[in-house]
Amino acid sequence: MVQQSPAFLLLLAAICVSAAHPKTARFGMVRRLVTSENEAVLPAEFVTYYYTQPLDHFNYKPESYSTFQQRYIMNTKFWGGANTSSPIFVYTGDESNLIPLIRFAGFIVDLATRFNGLLLYIEHRYYGDSMPFGSEAEAFRNSSTLGFFSSTQALADYAQLITDLKRNLSAENCPVIAIGGSYGGMLASWFRLKYPHVAFGAFASSAPILYFDDITPQNAYHVIVSKDFRDTSESCYDTIKQSWFEIDRVAAEPDGLLKLGQIFTTCMPLNSSQELRDSLEINYVIAAQYDNPPDNLVSNICSAIDGAPLGTDILGRVAAGFNASVGAPSCHYVHEFRLSNLSGWDWQTCTEMVMPIGYGANETMFQASPFDLGNFTKSCQDLFGVTPRPHWITTEFGGHDIKSVLENFSSNIIFSNGLRDPYSAGGVLQNISSSVVAVYTEKGAHCLDLQTPSPSDPDWLVSQRDTEIEIILGWMAEYNATLASKIV
Repeated sequence: MVQQSPAFLLLLAAICVSAAHPKTARFGMVRRLVTSENEAVLPAEFVTYYYTQPLDHFNYKPESYSTFQQRYIMNTKFWGGANTSSPIFVYTGDESNLIPLIRFAGFIVDLATRFNGLLLYIEHRYYGDSMPFGSEAEAFRNSSTLGFFSSTQALADYAQLITDLKRNLSAENCPVIAIGGSYGGMLASWFRLKYPHVAFGAFASSAPILYFDDITPQNAYHVIVSKDFRDTSESCYDTIKQSWFEIDRVAAEPDGLLKLGQIFTTCMPLNSSQELRDSLEINYVIAAQYDNPPDNLVSNICSAIDGAPLGTDILGRVAAGFNASVGAPSCHYVHEFRLSNLSGWDWQTCTEMVMPIGYGANETMFQASPFDLGNFTKSCQDLFGVTPRPHWITTEFGGHDIKSVLENFSSNIIFSNGLRDPYSAGGVLQNISSSVVAVYTEKGAHCLDLQTPSPSDPDWLVSQRDTEIEIILGWMAEYNATLASKIV
């Protein structure tokens, strides 16, 4: 299993969003970046290939026929073979490099061993090595080169690659089960909806497909973050809630920013109190989103806040929590979070993945920060020259009246969640039908069930995975029975 260090918070901070964007932890399953060459090396049974993928699946302009090399990785170690109708588990790549995800999501390998499955991991276009136009610099040159960067293009990539691969392997009778976590989980469920002739089932972990338009309350993400801290320690929650006023009060004093920098041991002088507030808020939301055992990140922060020496003031306690969460470095790199025109996820949120996350006064443990579509739009126009389409995801994939839609038009989807994950607010949390089911645990957070199983896993996590396995067993029994009837 991938081991985490508290320092991962600093690494994630670099890819989180600005005040113009909702302040949440970015999507994604992997909690820290690959930091050594050894960590980037996969076992020998994982073999890397490249597929020549069309740049544009939906138009017939001359440039649409351009191609790029899309990375995919296969593991056939456990596969029963094409003539056995053994499943193909397809990881629907999300907004990151593929290799760390493979190392993280070890439960998929467990599924392959249980079902004699082939493992196929497909990297999302514009991430990792799967860059159109030959390089990241060219791919991110402007909005014209980025214009082929969307979830619908990515799903079409997966459909074409899978179809060709199955044909080349003579594996047409092998059912495909799409698996993903976070944004990848959204893609997995949408893939089943859009390409039911390609994917027989989907396993979507921590997939907030309902956090669009007005389907989910805008403040729900931060309400859960606040609840995670409050459930852990009332005094910790109160200290954090009071700290924002204290930061503003000290910042308004002569040399106040210098004093705040000293309290929080910043590496560089603060330019504004907003820099500090952003860093602390991102610190808290990441801790809540990834508050999984054995790390227990929220407890670590609250233990440091509550355990500060008697007489320590509010900011001193918050600084102790900050130190505990990031591994007590000699100093903290604190800065205001801004959008980047080199960030693939920022492009996606500025175009179609518009999740209206915000919160008013006294709704959470944070200062008010309502979602403002006008400001959000301006920041995207300034950076990329594009205007967000806030209603496109629900137009393309649905979301409103999701129960009726999925009940009538879909089957074989697992939506799994941990209710301590703030994104679970936008997830499917109740069974839709006998085969579109919600599997959740009260204690887990983001994508925990997809992590590599460990002997130390709590019983409730083992039970969640067992339930997921049983559901897939049912799918396979149904598939094999149908296949046998066709042969007869």
